[in-house]
Amino acid sequence: MPLLTTDRASNTPRTASPPSAAAAADVEGSETEGRGASLAPVSAVVPCYRCAHTIGQAVASIAAQTLRPAEVLLVDDGSGDGTLQQLEALARSYPPGWIKVIALPRNAGPSAARNRGWDNARQPWIAFLDADDSWHPQKLQWQMEALRHDPEIVLIGHAMNVQSRTAPPPALRQPPQVRVLARHLLMMRHPFPTASIVLRRDLPFRFDETRKRAEDFLLWAQILLSGYRCAKLEQVLASYHKPPFGAGGLSGDMNAMYVAAIDVRRHLHRTGLLGWWQWQLVEAVAWLRHLRRRTLNVIRRPHGARPTRYGV
Repeated sequence: MPLLTTDRASNTPRTASPPSAAAAADVEGSETEGRGASLAPVSAVVPCYRCAHTIGQAVASIAAQTLRPAEVLLVDDGSGDGTLQQLEALARSYPPGWIKVIALPRNAGPSAARNRGWDNARQPWIAFLDADDSWHPQKLQWQMEALRHDPEIVLIGHAMNVQSRTAPPPALRQPPQVRVLARHLLMMRHPFPTASIVLRRDLPFRFDETRKRAEDFLLWAQILLSGYRCAKLEQVLASYHKPPFGAGGLSGDMNAMYVAAIDVRRHLHRTGLLGWWQWQLVEAVAWLRHLRRRTLNVIRRPHGARPTRYGV
């Protein structure tokens, strides 16, 4: 599959150089024991909290990959409602050992659940999926192909859409284009969907478990601003089955998300990853985006309807 790679620093396409042998080894498929089918060297991590009615479809989208991950880790975040038993039954319905169920003793939030899965993963790459979202069948195939062409990339994401659970996968555009992100925050809009991410397992970072909002934005920013090569595949390869910043959930409050993003940028400045002038510029751009979203939210709202709340 031909790939077109564009570097944000120059905004010009470049021909991807062949990967080194060591780096290529991390993205080559392993062999399924006894069947000879190629698997991606990826651990899929899914945080699960009271998701018995959606987790089956999420896992089915993983199983439907044209290049399956080598393992799936379902992390029950102290659901306490029968979800854990549902996860264990689901694991038994797939090939032995492919799905591993991890149970947290108490509800600790999605960051803790993702970190636990990350820590227990055995593959060199980690992919994230939420229990109420789904992947396009070719997601991992396209991302692993991009990583083979550019072995310096340690994190790669893509676009997501919102559609019903019964809708067909979104159409793909050819050829796929990979954009390498410049090492500043202006080009990294929040959110960079968590369900789109594939990253190296050995990165010295984790989700901040003390944060309830914008913790994903903080992690991606820490990786990018620390000098690691990050990229985006310009393709819709996963779907939300409810608005990503809808009326419910932690991301539902637009003002709270905006305040959380401000705190993330302040933290990046305090830790030396964001210079003062960069910080001020990013804050100004973020305010304009926030104002635009609030205005569009009011314009698009049907007369008499309650506002739909979008994140920042």
